[in-house]
Amino acid sequence: MLPVEIKKNVYWVGGIDWDLRNFHGYLTQRGSSYNAYLIRGEKNILIDSVKTPLYDQLISRIARIIDPRKIDFIIQNHVEMDHSGSLPRLVEMNPNIVIITSPNGEKGLRLHYKKDWNFRVVQNNETVEIGGRKFQFVHTPMVHWPDNMVTYSPDDRILFSNDAFGQHISSTERFDDELPIGIVYEEAKKYYANIVLPYGKQVQKILPVVDSLSLDLIAPSHGLIWRKNIGEIKRRYAKWAGNETERKAVIVYDTMWKSTEKIAYAIMQGFELNHIPVEMLNLQANHISDIMTSLIDAQYLCLGSPTLNNNILPTVSAFLTYLKGLAPPDRISLAFGSYGWGGQSIGIIEKEFENCKYELLPAIKVQYVPDQDRLDEITNDISRLIQK
Repeated sequence: MLPVEIKKNVYWVGGIDWDLRNFHGYLTQRGSSYNAYLIRGEKNILIDSVKTPLYDQLISRIARIIDPRKIDFIIQNHVEMDHSGSLPRLVEMNPNIVIITSPNGEKGLRLHYKKDWNFRVVQNNETVEIGGRKFQFVHTPMVHWPDNMVTYSPDDRILFSNDAFGQHISSTERFDDELPIGIVYEEAKKYYANIVLPYGKQVQKILPVVDSLSLDLIAPSHGLIWRKNIGEIKRRYAKWAGNETERKAVIVYDTMWKSTEKIAYAIMQGFELNHIPVEMLNLQANHISDIMTSLIDAQYLCLGSPTLNNNILPTVSAFLTYLKGLAPPDRISLAFGSYGWGGQSIGIIEKEFENCKYELLPAIKVQYVPDQDRLDEITNDISRLIQK
């Protein structure tokens, strides 16, 4: 379990979770890493830690650089237990460790661990000198918890960005230019769509601060460290935070006897007639976290369900719950579905779209099985609607 020197006397010492496949309901097909960073010097400083099961990885990597009992400070950028879970054992090993955190960080750590540790609270934009090195602390509340902050080391030109700019990737590679960049961007987009998306306004406030820093590295708490593509990932964050959508459609549905699926494909053809790219996402085959990744930059959201017992299918209900929690704004929406006798599914979906403040296109509702004439009518209606 070797550490990786990312700058002179600055080391990645985190943990790799190869087996992780679910993170708060977010499908992590590539696993993840929990990044912690050790700065060796007159004072030894650990930036963030790892979740409890990966403590031994953390200590093994630190021990190859220094005696872990000689850590003087821990900068805790975020309370969440995937970043703070190892704190109790670290403090138990060295009771004199000073924990630097935000005011909400101290509050959250006390509530989580019920310990009166040696806290040093730092204010927004405060600069502190530790062992001859300067650190600037920038509070980033609600990116994505109230306690979040990032740490900038001007001497090293590194931004320790915690959850910002992260990705869920487990790999032995540590830098963005060591893996195919398309994979890195894909996972960064998915991370934003499923973790950071509700906090776009807060991200927009922080990006100018990031732009003002001289940076060689952005070192997040998950995934790869940015060194070659810093400008591009900042540009993409600005796009996602600004809710910049493209003229494309995401069609999400579940089906019982294929009638709703037939409607979905008729809708797809209406978009295709207008040369609008479409993704077809059957909820039986696509995870909701992957669907959100597609939706983050799509202008149109079409959602279909047959009526089941005066309601919608459970998969569609789960997607709507997840969608409302992440709340991507300003989409153009369409509800569709088949029914036998009640037909309540359309109204249920439209009500949730209204709660999201989405523009509604006229719903499409078909009793039992649509024939080809009805499907052609749906295609033509969609084509005309989106020409307006």
